Amino acid sequence: MSTIPTIVVTPSAAAEAYARTAREAGAGGASGAAPDFGTAVQQALDQAIQTGHQADEQAMQAVSGTGNLTDVVTALSHAELTLQTATAIRDRVVQAYQDIIKMPI
Repeated sequence: MSTIPTIVVTPSAAAEAYARTAREAGAGGASGAAPDFGTAVQQALDQAIQTGHQADEQAMQAVSGTGNLTDVVTALSHAELTLQTATAIRDRVVQAYQDIIKMPI
C-alpha cells in the first residue's frame, strides 16, 4: 500500500498563491485595478472553501461508487495543499502581529 507524500508549503509558495489570486481578481475587474488586501483575502478564502467542497463532492461520488479514484485523490491532494497554504499564511500573519506587539512605543 503506498502512502501519499507530505506536501510542505513554503512562504514563497504562499506568496505566489496570493499574487496569483490578486492577478486573477484584477483581470476580472472592470476597472483593471488590483483589489485591496481585504478583497484579495476574501477571494482566496472563497476559493479555498470551494476547493474543499469539490473534494467533498469527489469523495461522496467515490463512496457511492460513481467516482473515479484518481479524481478523488487529486481533489483531496489539492484540498490538502490549499489548507496547508492557508495555514502557512495564517502563521505568518500571527507572527507578524506578535512582532508588532513586541515593538517598543
